[in-house]
Amino acid sequence: MSEQQPADHNNQHDHAHLDRGITRGFIIAIGLTAITLVAEIIGGFWTNSLALLSDAAHVFMDLFALVLSLAVIHLAKFPASDTRTYGWHRAEIFASLINGTTLLLIGVGILSEAWGRLIHPEAVKSKEMFIIATIGLIMNLIAASLLHGHSHDDLNVRSAFLHVLGDAIASVGVIIGGVIMLYTEWFVLDALISMVIVLIIGWGAIRILREAGHILLEGVPKHINVNELVDKMRSIAGVNNIHHLHVWSICSHITALSAHIDVKPDYRLRQSEIIGTLEEMLDHDYHITHTTLQGECSSCITGPVIQQLKHRPRRSSSSNNHDHHSH
Repeated sequence: MSEQQPADHNNQHDHAHLDRGITRGFIIAIGLTAITLVAEIIGGFWTNSLALLSDAAHVFMDLFALVLSLAVIHLAKFPASDTRTYGWHRAEIFASLINGTTLLLIGVGILSEAWGRLIHPEAVKSKEMFIIATIGLIMNLIAASLLHGHSHDDLNVRSAFLHVLGDAIASVGVIIGGVIMLYTEWFVLDALISMVIVLIIGWGAIRILREAGHILLEGVPKHINVNELVDKMRSIAGVNNIHHLHVWSICSHITALSAHIDVKPDYRLRQSEIIGTLEEMLDHDYHITHTTLQGECSSCITGPVIQQLKHRPRRSSSSNNHDHHSH
């Protein structure tokens, strides 16, 4: 037991250091994004550029996403309690859901304004628009680089990173548009760029909503093939079969699994050892850190691998009325 403590201490230290790194990255990204937002709102009205105001709308959602994501990182540190046995980890998915929904709504607003500008193009101060969009791009790229390292295995950070990256791409579009309009005065391009920005916003939002929805519906995590996982579990010495298997995500970086393990009769006395081996394999091969494994009772041996959940039978209103009258 004493040998395990230094490793646990090191893991805690690594997690604390990682959390500090993510938090610092978010705080700097929030500051940079706020500066970009103010510059693009003022610049958008000054230059009469819908593309710049569309980008500002996207930046506002970035800021919202970043603040929400940072709040979620701190919420996840709240301990589990007798009313929330999983703690606040699901808040991460809730934040991603809000981010995705608000992005879609803002996209619809920009699209309707862009349609009006397509029909009735308005003059734009192209040179000023180009300068402001360039400042925005630099800020976005710095913010994106701060979040990129943590975006691979955390849906919350990835949703924030996608916001910032999408905005950087949008800024490039605004810059190109500014240069073309400066030399051609083809102002309808301003509305066209806005529509492209909406497509970028919409694509990112739908991806985030799909991933968050999959987790909220207790879907099997993308990196896990259930059939392969069951075969590996069955290959452990002493395991006869696996039943009543459930695999789900608590949040984007915590995977949970529960199952009934049918232990071979000759191995019944070594049941706890077999379950320990299974837990080690699940952690090492699939990063499943939250497992609930139950030694199989004889009545379950013929059960299916995937158990269909059923609602508790409800008593009909007529039987309830009958009971009431009988009393």
